[in-house]
Amino acid sequence: MCGIIGIAGRAPVTARLVEALRRLEYRGYDSAGIAVHDGRRLQRRRAEGKLDALVELLAREPVDGDIGIGHTRWATHGRASQRNAHPQMNDRVAVVHNGIIENFRTLRAELEAAGAVFESDTDTETIVHLLSRFRAEGMTPAEAVAAALKRLEGAFALGILFADAPDRLYAARRGSPLAIGLAPGESLLGSDALALAGLAERIIHLEEGDWAELGREKVRIFDALDRPVTRADRPLELGPALVGKGNYRHFMLKEIHEQPTVVAETLGSLIDPLAGRVRLPALPFDPARLQRLHIVSCGTSHHAGMVARYWIERLARLPVDADIASEFRYRDPVLREDEAVVVISQSGETADTLAAMRHAKQCGLPVIAIVNVPHSSIAREADAVIATHAGPEIGVASTKAFTCQLAVLAALAVGVARARGTLDEAGEAEAVEALSAVSVRLAEALRLDPEIEVMAHEVAKARDVLYLGRDRLYPLALEGALKLKEVSYI
Repeated sequence: MCGIIGIAGRAPVTARLVEALRRLEYRGYDSAGIAVHDGRRLQRRRAEGKLDALVELLAREPVDGDIGIGHTRWATHGRASQRNAHPQMNDRVAVVHNGIIENFRTLRAELEAAGAVFESDTDTETIVHLLSRFRAEGMTPAEAVAAALKRLEGAFALGILFADAPDRLYAARRGSPLAIGLAPGESLLGSDALALAGLAERIIHLEEGDWAELGREKVRIFDALDRPVTRADRPLELGPALVGKGNYRHFMLKEIHEQPTVVAETLGSLIDPLAGRVRLPALPFDPARLQRLHIVSCGTSHHAGMVARYWIERLARLPVDADIASEFRYRDPVLREDEAVVVISQSGETADTLAAMRHAKQCGLPVIAIVNVPHSSIAREADAVIATHAGPEIGVASTKAFTCQLAVLAALAVGVARARGTLDEAGEAEAVEALSAVSVRLAEALRLDPEIEVMAHEVAKARDVLYLGRDRLYPLALEGALKLKEVSYI
């Protein structure tokens, strides 16, 4: 995943762009860069490798201005190199881009035939030349952006800075998330809320097909038909403390140790220990009439869904399918009106899960979303949302989000079973008592750190590691194996 940041401000932005890119390192990247308008022209600095390489380059070749864009890139079109790093630009325009332009070969051939000279292997550079051509034809920056978007096919999020419009940025999203941040005398754009943490006071989540013009004092937003629209802004409740490592060596360790607290907060929103009851939000279906439940998700979230299949089938006697979201649409599942869908996504922006959810809704099925980001695309489009309260998860390997998803799914299993009459009042109270003890058990497990460290040194010597599990522990074995592969490459 790539990361985007942009600032239209009244003070130098370079240091703040780099600060925001640091917060986006968790998304994975192989190069990084920024472009700023220094008052005379566009200036760019890019480096392959870690962000520190960009910082060192900026120390040798400083550049600054009060408006700029930044990017961390994970190579798709074109290998990882400085020339393929973003921003891609010429003397007219600079562009940062997440996603894939599917028709870039056709566009590139058309642009080269018209005289454009490409300097990179990226699909992003086609956007640069497309915008430049429209500007050369006399279009305003806003008109050029609108015209270019109509030529692009694929999923993308864009940040754009024109050389002759040094007082504003442009942003666009289609199939890839993008948010706008608001601060006194400034506006910002970011690929997610974490990019804007500590920089913006309020946030606007652009909707599918939106594009925007960001000035220092005013933001104008347009929909896919270029009609002016208003999108709600909300307080950005991510302070720097929430996205820092604290006293831990890295984010993953911090997030592992946050599990007792965040699981307790998640369950606290769903159970009433004194009454011995599960308190689910209003569901968009009657569990008693349901004939089948589809759980759709990706990666770690899919493993949580697989565990839930065992729980729900056992407690509620309800047939459950657990599908990988990328396959759900393509197997053309038989969906009936007496069925429902649960989608699971930490970010609420997982592209395959979002597409699967839209497919289910087109088929007339009600959808519940289990997400960690309350104003994400999936949360906004679902019929009902059950939130995990894991807080920002920055570590690449999911930990606390997974356990919070399991907490929600366990409460859902109990609630559905109770509604279907397969679990009586005493059974519900017993389940709630067990759920109430989960955070204590997690804290006890974390006190085993010394023993775990000894075991880890032994496992580190192994060439191969096998995780074995049966029944509901089988998905946990899959998740354990995934975690070890993600962080150790064993």
